Formats: sequence, structure tokens, C-alpha cells
Amino acid sequence: MIAQSSADTSSDRMKFIQIVCVALVALVIVSPLVALFVGSLKPDRFQILSDMGSFRAFWVSAPSLANYSEIATFSGAVPMARYLLNSIIILAITVSVGLVFNTMAAFVLARGRLPGRAIILTALIGLYIVPQESIVLPLLTIVTRLGLADSFAALILPSIASPLYIFLLYQFFVQIPEDIYSAAVVDGARPFSIYWRVYLPMSAPALATVAILQGIESWNQYLWPLMVTQTNWARPISVGIASYFGHDTIYWNTAFAASVMMMVPVLVFYLLFQRWFVASMIGSAVKG
Repeated sequence: MIAQSSADTSSDRMKFIQIVCVALVALVIVSPLVALFVGSLKPDRFQILSDMGSFRAFWVSAPSLANYSEIATFSGAVPMARYLLNSIIILAITVSVGLVFNTMAAFVLARGRLPGRAIILTALIGLYIVPQESIVLPLLTIVTRLGLADSFAALILPSIASPLYIFLLYQFFVQIPEDIYSAAVVDGARPFSIYWRVYLPMSAPALATVAILQGIESWNQYLWPLMVTQTNWARPISVGIASYFGHDTIYWNTAFAASVMMMVPVLVFYLLFQRWFVASMIGSAVKG
């Protein structure tokens, strides 16, 4: 009886330590976001600077939306609303079209009769290892010669197909029993019909995972949009926020508000797909 009581006490102590550790990690992760949001409600940039480094950074006595009303414009020197709309357009097209191309390529690799499929898969892995920074200059030359510079096409087309996402979807498709494909063929279904009506509905967790990863990658791109855009026509918000810096005077209040504007859409995008994303991660862990 005493041994059981001691074991229960030790178990409760371990649970308490785990809860404290998780709470500390969550506090470290969330606190910069809270400070960012609170700072965006302070209209005085000097107050933001003076509050940094103290607990006043997490509190605002007189919250104001003046910073948001100042930057929520489609015209002017820094049309942040225009940049935000551009990023949303780029995100929506890149993810939707990318899912079609990546899933079709993965389906052909998984169930198609391709000669040298192992070589193609090896090449996909090799292409993923190549850093993006090493190909931006040749890619910029191609885009410029095609007349696509400073356009949505220049920002969307290079990001649609990805070796990583094709390989991830391929790994998911090959785990689907081949008997399902064979049964659909016996019933007279064409390959595209099997892809569209059988494999895609069964792959919702994998599709959500790829959508989240590709969406976040597209949303956070900075180097390529900085090089390929010269005007506000297609410039995304990641490059727009950088225009607040690099000067003698930094308006931290509007920069904070713009950062919150950039963070909210991608957070909503993640929340829309997070149920399937978590299911995919759990399924991968169980299979592993």
C-alpha cells in the first residue's frame, strides 16, 4: 500500500514537471507574438521602444487601431493593403494549382508504368537538396527573357511544382493498397478517374499537409519576390514590410501593425487545415 502511494506521488510529480515544462515552452513561443500584437496597438513608436525589455511590452493602457487604419491603404508610398491582397492571391493560386500538379506527378510515379522510376525519385531528392539561392539568378534570367518580371506569374510559376511535395505525396500514394487500384481498373475506371475519385478523397491528410507546407513557404518568401518585383503591382507583403527598415527612422508602430496583418491570414490558413495536418502527422508516427 505504501509502495503504491509512493508510486502515485512520483507519477503526480512527473506530470506536474511535464506541465510546467510545456507551459514554459509555450510561454517562450507565444510571448513574442503577444508583444507584437500589443505593440501594434500603441500609436507612439517611442513608447514601443521604451517599453521593450520590460513587462510593459505586454500591456497597453490605451489601445488604438490608428496604426492599422494608417497602413490599410491601396495607395501611397507603402500600400500595405495592396501587398496583403497580392500575397493572398499568390498563396491561393500557388496552393490550389500546386496541389493539382504535385498530386498528378506523385500519382503517375506511384501507379504509372514509368521506365526508370527509381532514377526519377533519386533525381527528385537531389533537386530538393539544391538550395534555392543557387538557382535564383538563372531563374531571374529566364523570367526576364520571357517578359514575366514584375508579375504574378513570376511569383507563382516557380513555386507550383516542388520535388519535396511530389515525393511526400508519392510516399502516401504507394501506401494505399494496390488492390484498390486494380479493382477500379477491373470496374472500367480510367487512370484519371481513379486519381480523381479514389486516390484524392483518400489522401485528405496528405493534401492538407502539403497545402500547409507549400502555403507557408509561399507566404514567407522574401529573396525571390525582392529580386523579381520592381513596383507595387505584384509585390507581396513580406517585401512590403522590409520597406519600413533600412532607413534612419523606423516607424515601429506601423511595422508592428503590418507584421500582425501578415501573420493573421497564414494563421487562419493553418487553422483551416490543421485537423487533417495533425491526422497526417499522427498517422505517419504510427506507421513509423
